[in-house]
Amino acid sequence: MQPSGFYENDTTLAQYSEFHFGERWHGEPNFPKELADVAIDAMDGRTFGRALDIGCACGRTSFELARRFDHVDGIDFSATFIRKCEEMAEHKRVRYARPEEGELVSYHERTLAALDLEQTAGKVAFHQGDACDLDPRFAGYDLVLAGNLIDRLYQPSKFLTTIHERINDDGLLVIASPYTWLEEYTPRAEWVGGFMKDGEEYSTLDGLRDMLEPHFRQMGEPRSLPFVIRETRNKFQHSFSELTVWQKTPA
Repeated sequence: MQPSGFYENDTTLAQYSEFHFGERWHGEPNFPKELADVAIDAMDGRTFGRALDIGCACGRTSFELARRFDHVDGIDFSATFIRKCEEMAEHKRVRYARPEEGELVSYHERTLAALDLEQTAGKVAFHQGDACDLDPRFAGYDLVLAGNLIDRLYQPSKFLTTIHERINDDGLLVIASPYTWLEEYTPRAEWVGGFMKDGEEYSTLDGLRDMLEPHFRQMGEPRSLPFVIRETRNKFQHSFSELTVWQKTPA
């Protein structure tokens, strides 16, 4: 099973461009920025060398991480998203037609300068790639951030049980997800949690602990981050993503 083509259409690209670089909606903070801020705070004295933003979508989190990290790689399966990331990095601005109502759209330009991110453009690199089958060159990171990713993977266990190979000892893995398991993205047999196991409820957090604890220890308690995706002028997705932080333990 391969990832869905859902993310390759222009409407979705516009919605995610707005999600990353556009306005705040319903009083909630910008989620891609919030992810980066939480990850940076979690570093807590660790080396700000190299970071990996896996499932980077339109790239806002990568640029935000580059405020502190020497280099950030952003990877996404969607070629359309990666082209938008590269456009922002190269031209320091993006334009998109935001859906309003039916066939009606409004036109917007967003710039790195307006977000105080212009200085980060030279510290980011974007790549199309598969989180379940990463190129070996993507390794040696002090932070790996997977934002709203695992429940959109066709084999999340492969990502979760091998990602330690990409992270330096004592480096961090930050995972955020609403745990929206859907068979159109992930075969039922590959769900990390959200089902009954041996007669007991087995949550995604249970699954994460089982898959990660051979190589990581969980730091602190999970926290919930809200996010709002604007679909049209009158329709919004208001969701919550559970964020956990994991420190890689030396072998």
